[in-house]
Amino acid sequence: MDATDLRIIRELQADGRLSNQDLADRVRLSPSPCLRRVRRLEESGLIRGYTAMVDQVAYGLPITVFVRIRLERHTAEAVAVFEERIGRIEHVQDCYLMAGSSDYLLRVVIESLEAYELLVRNRIHAIPGIASIESSFAFGSVKQSRTYPRPAPPR
Repeated sequence: MDATDLRIIRELQADGRLSNQDLADRVRLSPSPCLRRVRRLEESGLIRGYTAMVDQVAYGLPITVFVRIRLERHTAEAVAVFEERIGRIEHVQDCYLMAGSSDYLLRVVIESLEAYELLVRNRIHAIPGIASIESSFAFGSVKQSRTYPRPAPPR
């Protein structure tokens, strides 16, 4: 991946609907080499797909909850069961394996506090092996970026 590939990626992260001509103009390439680079980035798996950014509140999911989960045991089976079950809950948008006092950090989007209570009681508590669940509610968003920063050059 060279500097031109990075420019292509950043432009597509900012606007995935750019035409190849507009993208080529922005990264200072002619259209054919630009399209070849994009296809190569897609085929390599670096570009995994394209999506629409949707307003969460207008969509009907105004509440964001960050949930820290600690497991009772860290056996391969307990971890596999937890990860498989949490992967099936569509309100869980992200699930990160963590270092520190919590084992997992989830980002949940949901319709209401009542809906979140039902989600915890009926879906999350039903997963065996959870020692603790701690929820923090976001009451605003200061920054949301979908464009990665430029990686540091190799030393």
